[in-house]
Amino acid sequence: MTPVTLITGGASGIGAATARLLIQQGHKVAITGRDSERLAAFRAPHDGDNLMTLPGDTSEPADVDSAVRLTRQTWGRLDNVVVNAGFSLPGTLGDHTPEAMRMMVLTNVLGPALMVRACVPYLKETRGRILIVGSVAGVKNTPDNLYSVTKWAAHALAENTRLGVTEDGIGVTLLAPGKVDTPFWDNRGGTPEGPVMRAEDVAASILFALSQPEGVDINHLQIRPIGQTN
Repeated sequence: MTPVTLITGGASGIGAATARLLIQQGHKVAITGRDSERLAAFRAPHDGDNLMTLPGDTSEPADVDSAVRLTRQTWGRLDNVVVNAGFSLPGTLGDHTPEAMRMMVLTNVLGPALMVRACVPYLKETRGRILIVGSVAGVKNTPDNLYSVTKWAAHALAENTRLGVTEDGIGVTLLAPGKVDTPFWDNRGGTPEGPVMRAEDVAASILFALSQPEGVDINHLQIRPIGQTN
């Protein structure tokens, strides 16, 4: 049976690298994103019916419900959900406007919760898996940083979800990457100096978690580039 995977924030960075890898592995993949042009650019080099692009905002309940429903209706099943969409603001907490703070909390915290809510009924059918992309900023506090707060919340959501669905046969993984060279840094002065991973490196860890034998659940993966000390 061909596995079906839904990835939020799948048009760039870790999400796009994961989508490409899973397609190579034979998955049918649906990706979501707010930028329809970026989605179209990702779609362009892919042929066939193994990729579906779904414009939408992960913090909007109707968009999340629609993405899950369309993926299930199109391919008849849903095996994996990779909750990847998220962003950070430049500067410190004192630099952020309240509206920008609200948007980040909605995207990074409410969005993953909405996706869990929407996908669990379908994953019960397939005994599928949820993977939430967190951050080392959700393991070790970053001073004066609201993004770190949102990632701590995402990490809590992963364990909270695992406790609620493990008896239904659903696997839940929290993946906490360190520094990765992706567009995440575009509004923060560019990729920082020092060791970084590629998005493809993180995608390989996601594939590892999703490919575990039936009955085996990888709950927490924390990965850093060698040389990153924080």
